[in-house]
Amino acid sequence: MGACLALCSLASCASCLCGSAPCLLCGCCPSSNNSTITRLVFSFFLLLGTMVSVIMILPGMETHLNKIPGFCKGGSSLPVVENQVKCDVLVGYKSVYRMCFAMTCFFFLFSAIMIGVRSSKDPRASIQNGFWFFKFLILIGITVGAFYIPDGTFHTVWFYFGVVGSFIFILIQLILLIDFAHSWNKVWVENAENSDNKCWFAGLLSFTVLHYALAFTAVVLFYVYYTKPDDCTEHKVFISLNLIFCIIISVVSILPKVQEAQPHSGLLQASLISLYTMYVTWSAMTNNPNRSCNPSLLSLVSNVNSTVLPPGGSSTEEVQWWDAQGIVGLIIFLFCTLYASIRSSSNAQVNKLMQTEEGRGAGGDGVVGEDGIRRAVDNEEDGVTYNYSFFHFHLCLASLYIMMTLTNWYQPDTTTQAMQSSMPAVWVKMSSSWLGLGLYLWTLIAPLIFPDRDFS
Repeated sequence: MGACLALCSLASCASCLCGSAPCLLCGCCPSSNNSTITRLVFSFFLLLGTMVSVIMILPGMETHLNKIPGFCKGGSSLPVVENQVKCDVLVGYKSVYRMCFAMTCFFFLFSAIMIGVRSSKDPRASIQNGFWFFKFLILIGITVGAFYIPDGTFHTVWFYFGVVGSFIFILIQLILLIDFAHSWNKVWVENAENSDNKCWFAGLLSFTVLHYALAFTAVVLFYVYYTKPDDCTEHKVFISLNLIFCIIISVVSILPKVQEAQPHSGLLQASLISLYTMYVTWSAMTNNPNRSCNPSLLSLVSNVNSTVLPPGGSSTEEVQWWDAQGIVGLIIFLFCTLYASIRSSSNAQVNKLMQTEEGRGAGGDGVVGEDGIRRAVDNEEDGVTYNYSFFHFHLCLASLYIMMTLTNWYQPDTTTQAMQSSMPAVWVKMSSSWLGLGLYLWTLIAPLIFPDRDFS
């Protein structure tokens, strides 16, 4: 009897894995929409690859692999087994580059396949929303193949791909944060107006003040620890410019004409953007190869002087893989990835940028098929609720961003097998922060410049 039940369970799982609708999560969320579950599963693939990359880059991992008899070349061996695996490729920055290369190729492949899908009636929609087992096999196959790519110039070239992709993804993060703050402000203001409960306004005010307080504190700490009276000119310029830009967007967001054109714009959005801008500024400064302008967080907390190199000098010593900016970057990455998977924005402009639609299709109870399996609701028969191709392209960029974050934006040097900080990473982050601030400013003033166009 137990064996029969097990076979039935396996058959049910197989139909979920190979079928045309994602019923994997319906037991936990039976009223979910097809589109939401699909995005969550693809995001899970990305998070799974991220976890594998994190494990591969952990310090001492190569030492533990060398202890496995008959596995690593140069490690412990068995009398009848010849060690074949190059464990130096399986760990460290090389493994992260190759793992993220595989994820980037995987999502780029689906981005190309899904171009032009308009509804779930398109045959390609069944590929998007099902066949998860085969998709997982494809991802594994690409990953295995990536580890057979010869070193050569692969890591150097892929570094620049990562820089460009991360630049675009940082902008997408900013768009999602603007959307989140916009939705947050709109919901709380509507709750306050409908219930006459001033606690909602007090909450908005508290979070706005908190965001500005954290941003101002960050500016002070930047001037204290990341600048020198006779050095670090770039840092002084970066901090001062972004402080001025944040003040400008805050003032513009509460101008009467802007408020009239966009009633839901306010200081909450500006404060959150200001705080995120300060994070990007800090993240950029931590990639400065001049160690006198870039003290490690550990040295600041423990009050120990970090190694001081000549101005413009760089360090090729063993790098610290895990630091504060990397951890914060991972947290923001997780938030934005999950938010992009479940979002249904009421902001028309953000929907245009992110290629999604507002609230198309309503959720209902899960559909129970003839085989007794509960499946998600197909809410895309009349039209897709998000652009399949753009969603995969977003995950493709996210793979590049996570690669750069896990390796602290260090540039690989294949001749010395070392990692070096690089100024291109600094300029990429700073330029993305400026472009993001400009984008947010444009969303505020565009309705005033083009009054005949609908920006609601």
